[in-house]
Amino acid sequence: MNTQTHRVHHDTGGNFRTGRKALGESDASRSPMHGKSRRGLDYTPLFRFLLSKVGSEWDSVYSEAVARLDRPDPIFWLVARHEHERQEKVRVGESSYYSGLYIDDAGILRLVNPDLRARDLVPYCTCCTHTLNGVRFGSPS
Repeated sequence: MNTQTHRVHHDTGGNFRTGRKALGESDASRSPMHGKSRRGLDYTPLFRFLLSKVGSEWDSVYSEAVARLDRPDPIFWLVARHEHERQEKVRVGESSYYSGLYIDDAGILRLVNPDLRARDLVPYCTCCTHTLNGVRFGSPS
């Protein structure tokens, strides 16, 4: 999560702090401290792992990735399950892009566009730092 950008709401708040007061004294000590919203989850290591496994067998990559995750959904933000879902680049967050992936007919993880480079992309605004697979693109602000 980018915490340096001005005028960006990060959905922060005291879900537990305010809910705890409504509970009785004994209930508050036994209730879980996590709220309903999922904030601050950084899947960058997952995306880098998936990109490093391009050319590998999908079943082994998937089993290794899903074993370390809280849920399997973020895997399929990058990896297209069907041909109509394939994208050259996938936007994750405000200004982070990753190369799109798919599974070929032989069960191998592949890049949708292996020729896509950060220098080929143009940022849509000048106030943010845009990246493709962790590599910055566009003019520095």
